[in-house]
Amino acid sequence: MNMTQKMAAEFIGTLWLVLGGCGSAVLAAAFPEVGIGLLGVSFAFGLTVLTMAYAVGHISGCHLNPAVSFGLWAGGRFPANELLPYIVAQVAGGIAGAAILYLIASGNADFSLSSGFASNGYGEHSPGGYTLTAALVCEVVMTLFFLLIILGATDKRAPAGFAPIAIGLGLTLIHLISIPVTNTSVNPARSTGPALFVGDWAISQLWLFWVAPIAGAILAGIIYKFFNTPETH
Repeated sequence: MNMTQKMAAEFIGTLWLVLGGCGSAVLAAAFPEVGIGLLGVSFAFGLTVLTMAYAVGHISGCHLNPAVSFGLWAGGRFPANELLPYIVAQVAGGIAGAAILYLIASGNADFSLSSGFASNGYGEHSPGGYTLTAALVCEVVMTLFFLLIILGATDKRAPAGFAPIAIGLGLTLIHLISIPVTNTSVNPARSTGPALFVGDWAISQLWLFWVAPIAGAILAGIIYKFFNTPETH
């Protein structure tokens, strides 16, 4: 596949992740009487990755996330010269997904960006009121384990064909744990799209949802290299 095809796949996949995941939170989480709640939103994010992994994984690797690209690079699985184009495509896809979601959501007279538009935050903008430190630790650790799952499930020594299921369920579990803390990012592109529409506090807190996921992902890549170190006797 050429770079244009890979970037298109990353754009479409990240668009789907934001539209499906954040869309479930904005449109369906608290829908009167039949809202899907935290469990439903968690599964929605996991299902976006699972479905796109089968749809475009063979084209671009289905990163859909700058942190994943950095983690795979740190783990020796992804070339440095492809990082920037992948990240550009992912962020553009995240913004496009948020734009489509805004067009849909604003069709309801009761819609307001003041409710957060599924943006990530800490302090008073954390769903559970968690501090900056708690949010930082949570995002680093959750992304670290997400990348360990990805690196392990896609290892040539792992059973073939099951990686999307493990990765999708892994992301579901991460959301089940961390939605109350930060609304769950582990993905700078996912955070950037909604934040651009909310503006104000969402933009000022966006730095954490770039720094923490990328740091956690790079740590995971370094850790996973240990499992690929030949034994010495």
